[in-house]
Amino acid sequence: MASAIEALPCLALAGPTASGKTGAALQLAERLAGRVAVEIVSVDSALVYRGMDIGTAKPTPAERAAVPHHLIDIREPWEPYSAAAFVHDATRLIAEIRARGALPLLVGGTMLYFKALTDGLDAMPAADPAVRGRIEARAAQLGWPALHAELARVDPATAARLAPADSQRIQRALEVWELSGQPLSAFHTPEKRAGNPYGISAGGLFSLEPDERGWLHARIAARFDAMLEHGFLAEVQRLRADPRLHADLPSMRCVGYRQAWQAFDAQAASGGPLDLAGLRERGIAATRQLAKRQITWLRGMPARQRIACDQPGMQCALEAAVLARLAQAAP
Repeated sequence: MASAIEALPCLALAGPTASGKTGAALQLAERLAGRVAVEIVSVDSALVYRGMDIGTAKPTPAERAAVPHHLIDIREPWEPYSAAAFVHDATRLIAEIRARGALPLLVGGTMLYFKALTDGLDAMPAADPAVRGRIEARAAQLGWPALHAELARVDPATAARLAPADSQRIQRALEVWELSGQPLSAFHTPEKRAGNPYGISAGGLFSLEPDERGWLHARIAARFDAMLEHGFLAEVQRLRADPRLHADLPSMRCVGYRQAWQAFDAQAASGGPLDLAGLRERGIAATRQLAKRQITWLRGMPARQRIACDQPGMQCALEAAVLARLAQAAP
């Protein structure tokens, strides 16, 4: 097994939100324990933030004690974290975990992070506060859906994978267009990317995807209800009480947090009760849209090994596929 790890530096488990990645990864680590120690590297842009536990379905302290986890609770919610920072951190961690003789298992649903790690980072223009300010001013006047339509005219490929209200990514795509005269999608071509040094796309990427979308929708709704039951609204209220936080931060634009923040803003403006039913409806709808985008990203990764997460025996199928890959990697 040690020789297999040398030949295959890491494995990755991706999938849409609520597909069961955390549980599957923990069971896989337990299954491999007799052969090799496993350490999990989170590939999730929300789990990096401290104090955002319920709304991100963060692994519990017991789960994190059972298997070492990395890149969780490494930033305050007002601090930035980027794909470039992830690549830097993940690259370092993969090397450190392998040096300990363990197997790095990358687990998460932030597909941009997976792509950045496997395909390399492109030389896009740096952020320009002046340009961003102009874009934000237009958004305040016209609304982000209008700017999404504007993006569709200059960069249809990028606009097609973004939701009309995804202000952060719409802003960045328009910023890149204004600064470079090129669409953001032009910077994501195979010719401009570095090679993949980790073997993830060479049979090392496993993807949990449902055969029936309705199964995933039901899990999304059940998980959102569980979040509400376990104190999600109180968590958001604590975050809102911090003067360093506001609705435009990337952390507060995470699915669920954005809708809760907006619901509390509406309550404050009206002076009436919180529209819990509306919040639930919008939160579930936004999570379903996120899952749809994640699945679209995954379908663009043809080298992945797809595991039907809504079928009986999913865990056995995943473990068999992983063991087969490790056997292939052994010299």
